[in-house]
Amino acid sequence: MKRSELLDQLSADSTGALVYGEPHQTPDGTTVITATRIQAGRDGSAVTATPLGVMVIRGDKAKWVAAVNADRIALVGVLTGLLSAVIASLAVLRRPPWPDLRGVGTRRDPTS
Repeated sequence: MKRSELLDQLSADSTGALVYGEPHQTPDGTTVITATRIQAGRDGSAVTATPLGVMVIRGDKAKWVAAVNADRIALVGVLTGLLSAVIASLAVLRRPPWPDLRGVGTRRDPTS
């Protein structure tokens, strides 16, 4: 099955459109429209839907509210900490912060 056939089947099976969902009217008159990115896998078997955000329309004003991926933000934080630990370890291994004691304590005969 090709990617286009999968996407056609997905749009036929889903209740919303391919990228934008059906508008939802709230009791106070606000309209909410969801936005989703749909991707098929490389081999055509896996189809993933990633939420992008929602468009909120209230009266004559429209506002985009992006969906935040907390896992990605946490991954950036962990990788930043790991990178700083590696850089600090390399700096300590290259030039340790403690004094160099090589050669201290060995006595040489000053007459020879």
